[in-house]
Amino acid sequence: MLMSESPNTGGTSEELYALADAMAAVIGGSVSIEDLDNRVLAYSSIPEQHIDDLRRRGILDRRVPDQPEQLHQYRQVLAATGVVRLPILAPDELPRAAVAIRAGERPLGTIWAIEGAAPIDGTGESALLDGAQLAATHLLRHWGAAELDRQTREDALRSLLVGDGTSSEARVRLGLPDPPRLTLLGFAPALGEPPLDANLSTAAARHWSAVSASAATATINRTVYVLLPNDPPATARRLAEQAVAALGRTLDAPVRCALSRTTSDASEVPSLRTEVADILRVTTADPHGRPVATLGEVHASVLLTHLSDELARHPGLRHPGIEAMLEYDRTRRTHYAASVTAWLDAAGNIGDAARHLTIHPNTLKYRLRRVHDLFGVDLLGHPDDRLSCWLQLRLHQPPPA
Repeated sequence: MLMSESPNTGGTSEELYALADAMAAVIGGSVSIEDLDNRVLAYSSIPEQHIDDLRRRGILDRRVPDQPEQLHQYRQVLAATGVVRLPILAPDELPRAAVAIRAGERPLGTIWAIEGAAPIDGTGESALLDGAQLAATHLLRHWGAAELDRQTREDALRSLLVGDGTSSEARVRLGLPDPPRLTLLGFAPALGEPPLDANLSTAAARHWSAVSASAATATINRTVYVLLPNDPPATARRLAEQAVAALGRTLDAPVRCALSRTTSDASEVPSLRTEVADILRVTTADPHGRPVATLGEVHASVLLTHLSDELARHPGLRHPGIEAMLEYDRTRRTHYAASVTAWLDAAGNIGDAARHLTIHPNTLKYRLRRVHDLFGVDLLGHPDDRLSCWLQLRLHQPPPA
């Protein structure tokens, strides 16, 4: 063993730095200890250790700089049971060896060592393997308290989202400021993607624990919710965009985020959840949907979705003439519904609608007259009649290309 377990139960960071120094003293090159997000948790600083610019940048930024093939190398290290020797990725980079930090089968991070004046030998490999075991002990002890706090906050947010308990109780459990400035974010995978529920929940919790100490996360069904307690709207938007980009890279799949309005009343969080659900319902269903959206940005789609729900619950509200028109088109391969939709889309401009449909204006005029004769739909009467007709057609078919 490099060093014995310290009886001190705190100071995990200091222990990791001491551990990195101990390994570097054996190996002769700089050693860094990283978490699963490639953040540098600790690094060696012994005199005359071998070090290169990549390691210096990682120390200064507290995160390993992105490089080609880097993701493959991390996967290779985490999949291995022993020390992995890795090829250099740049001309000025020094040779490296790495080992995974594990608690049983659970990966916790990695240790990376630059070779010293001589290649890493059996003694150096033993130092890395022993160091990985000690690092796992330190990380588990440190993360035990952090995990308990995270779970407490997650339970408090879940209760707040579903309306259990009082808002004052939730404010205490979540440590909300007085008054708070609450914004709710919701994250979900785009529809059609492989199931990402568990992976998204884990990745989101890890991401937000790194970028915001005050944020609380909870997962309900397929949605990961994040409550920001005191960020202005512009900051919440920036954090949401960063999270979508980071989660998309981690999961290698598109992720959508809904951004609620901001409120100072914790009792409104259930209504914020409804708002977020409405936004995600339309953005996740659209392959080209906005990665981050507010209600104002997708309001029309949300409104049409609610109208569609209402017509599904109450079929008698549907205009019988519209239903007859759609059935007529389906059985006789005519195009009355598309023609009416194009004309309404063009605000009644025959020329624009005809060009959209690539037909002669007189043909379109004829079809519009026939709509009244065949189906009793009055397109030239009250504006409300045109509006109801337009909405119902929108719900039955996409707008013409």
